[in-house]
Amino acid sequence: MIVDLSVPISEDTSVYPDDPPVSVRLWAVIDRDGYYMNVLKMGEHTGTHVDAPAHFVPDGKTIDEMPLERFMGEGLVLDVRNGDGKIRLDEIPDSGYYDRIVLFLTGGRELSPEVALFLVAEGVKAVGTDAMSIGDEAVHRILLSEEVPIFENLVNLDSLIGRRFTFVGLPLRIEGGSGSPVRAVAIIGRD
Repeated sequence: MIVDLSVPISEDTSVYPDDPPVSVRLWAVIDRDGYYMNVLKMGEHTGTHVDAPAHFVPDGKTIDEMPLERFMGEGLVLDVRNGDGKIRLDEIPDSGYYDRIVLFLTGGRELSPEVALFLVAEGVKAVGTDAMSIGDEAVHRILLSEEVPIFENLVNLDSLIGRRFTFVGLPLRIEGGSGSPVRAVAIIGRD
């Protein structure tokens, strides 16, 4: 079974404050042009997307320089919706993160720098959140300086709690990109 973890892209897609709005304009129609096509205009961090180190780290790797292996692997969802404020270390298990893609079901909460440092020390492959942002600038710098990709604006994470799954969120190969929209999915095997 495959679970779609991505928000739809349209002119109604919410964007981070001060980011460019999404524009979808008709370019060609079959009756007139013999084919159908739209023109898209949006920021790299629109909808469900992944941040590359270059987004916050001077001279950090751009999205096209990151190894594709960083965008797929064994996933884990942590449900931290019941807490208040920034997500703290005492709200998450103290092990089981090495080489995994850790996704936070937050209800809009952000990671604390302490949690980001812990995840880096544990050797996570990537992190993600259902929120528009994983956390403040410090959290982004901690993760991205260690080349840990950050997935944001994920949906349907509640259907993955306690399940074994493979996460896949491949970016577009944007030369010099600070990030990229992704079509993130969870591939659920037999439990």
